[in-house]
Amino acid sequence: MIGRIPVLDVRPVVDCGRRPAKAVVGETFEVTATVFREGHDAVAANVVLRDAAGRSGPWTPMRELAPGTDRWGARVTPTAEGRWTYTVEAWSDPVATWRHTAGIKIPAGIDTDLVLAEGAALHERAAAGVPKSDGRQVVLEAVDALRDASRPPSARHAAALAPDVVAVLDRFPLRELVSASRPMPLQVERERALYGSWYEMFPRSEGAVREPDGTVRSGTFRTAAERLPAIAAMGFDVVYLPPIHPIGTAFRKGRNNSLSAGPDDVGSPWAIGSPEGGHDAVHPDLGTLADFDHFVARARELRLEVALDFALQCSPDHPWVAQHPEWFAHRADGTIAYAENPPKKYQDIYPIAFDQDFAGIVRETLRVLRHWMAHGVRIFRVDNPHTKPVVFWEKVIADINRTDPDVVFLAEAFTRPAMMGTLGKIGFQQSYTYFTWRNTKDELTEYVRELSGEAAGWMRPNFFVNTPDILHAYLQEGGRPAFEVRAVLAATLSPSWGVYAGFELCENTPAHPGSEEYLDSEKYQLRPRDWAAAEAEGRSLAPLITRLNRLRRRHPALRQLRDVAFHPVDNGAMLAYSKRRGDDVVLVVANLDPFHTQEATVSLDMPELGLSWHESFPVRDELTGETYHWGRDNYVRLEPGRAPAHVLSLRPSPSIGGSLS
Repeated sequence: MIGRIPVLDVRPVVDCGRRPAKAVVGETFEVTATVFREGHDAVAANVVLRDAAGRSGPWTPMRELAPGTDRWGARVTPTAEGRWTYTVEAWSDPVATWRHTAGIKIPAGIDTDLVLAEGAALHERAAAGVPKSDGRQVVLEAVDALRDASRPPSARHAAALAPDVVAVLDRFPLRELVSASRPMPLQVERERALYGSWYEMFPRSEGAVREPDGTVRSGTFRTAAERLPAIAAMGFDVVYLPPIHPIGTAFRKGRNNSLSAGPDDVGSPWAIGSPEGGHDAVHPDLGTLADFDHFVARARELRLEVALDFALQCSPDHPWVAQHPEWFAHRADGTIAYAENPPKKYQDIYPIAFDQDFAGIVRETLRVLRHWMAHGVRIFRVDNPHTKPVVFWEKVIADINRTDPDVVFLAEAFTRPAMMGTLGKIGFQQSYTYFTWRNTKDELTEYVRELSGEAAGWMRPNFFVNTPDILHAYLQEGGRPAFEVRAVLAATLSPSWGVYAGFELCENTPAHPGSEEYLDSEKYQLRPRDWAAAEAEGRSLAPLITRLNRLRRRHPALRQLRDVAFHPVDNGAMLAYSKRRGDDVVLVVANLDPFHTQEATVSLDMPELGLSWHESFPVRDELTGETYHWGRDNYVRLEPGRAPAHVLSLRPSPSIGGSLS
């Protein structure tokens, strides 16, 4: 039923309020609603946030976003984890109505005494709602002035419009006909659900040793732990491991995904399960559960979280195949169907079929996840969730987060937008995105606006620059400059970003022309890398990555998603955008062309930076340490190999000290 003052189309909203919108602790987002009433009397609105215990904080006044649109908005910030709600209250504002009427009639000498008497009565009623300690006397003095017939009407009117009176009544307005929207749910999660820098590594490659006979001996959790200090030194927050479980031998893939594996081929970690165990076991070549615990503990000492791949699929050798044949699809000839994504075939992997024993698969999934949670894992990167029923994930994630709300699930779902969005709505805290395939100015602008707009209420992006499956042509062809600019874009456009090991070495050789697969892919073989030699020879991007992650930690503006603004540039090969949180502003200008030097004029939308159109201001390039003086229009020249981008922090000079508000 509609209220006395209509409050319509409250946002953010997910599935008409059936599911909660999302935020993290300390994240500021905008609540909007359509508010209006009959006639010409003034209306106003505010937002009420209530925490998980039902306690309401100070309500936040809303403003009309554009005159005449009836669309109102206010920015709010939840301060603790849990299931919150937000409500929009709309109300008739008789004091504002009187101010408008008095502003017309009193200068014109129309009904002067009546208007002033009505104003005095209104302000007297309003004063009753103002605490003594918060300015009640100021309002009562205005009442006396409005009733003081010895003073000119204009002076009596002006007393009610005095700044101190207006300020008090802005804080304690006289509200009539208050109408509220229904409470809308809001799930507030820990910051890692939105913000973090991820590093993906194969532990079997770290510390792998090439024997004299040419074979390569697998690394272990212990040797992989020796790589953790370097990962932490680059400023990463999360170290992500592909599946660490026993690998099947049936139909094992060889090097470069060949169908015939040799005796020394290690197989794909995603072909999970062998007589040595399944999803709750570790590959014996990597060590034991105690060795895994050591890896997690060492990561924690370095302030790294461990994310573990959860791939709900099996090799033909997995114990589930014999124990639960009903969990798999069978062909007409009685054989179990292997996984396919035409033209790709995965003969070494059996997908799960959910409809014969849905409840049993849910129970086993929860058991496996909680097993790894007991060993210190609080983040799961879920492999191909879009190939499983949505309702399955909704049940699983809800059960885990009911008892452990800090556990984060990342959806590896490069699929149709409807599925990606729905996975976010039903519980996944983060999602992979199409960022890898968005490389032009128009593509990036459109996509980031989409992600940072209404969709930010339910889907949080993680911008991986590469993965073991994805080596985009941009990186293959653009060389080191392409790697540099993609790192800058990912680290500054999204609060969460990630790299797969080898990115810092600019590994970019495809399996064959036109392929996005790596040649000698680490998915099918061990890839020991000489990190020390790469750094000594200056081939590593680790210094750039380190600077990017450090400035992400230093600048709150880069730890949020919703406040990104794009600025006009008169060159289609260059992109300019800013992020702002409070008085922290970061401005990025990037050359998207990895082959040629580009020049342009960047025309800044100054209000987006918290500045007036005429102001000039100093900026500091966070990548080089250089300082410049910028204004509304600025010449930029960026040369590949020298500077992939300007990443500028705005520093107000004494003459404009308070303008970045």
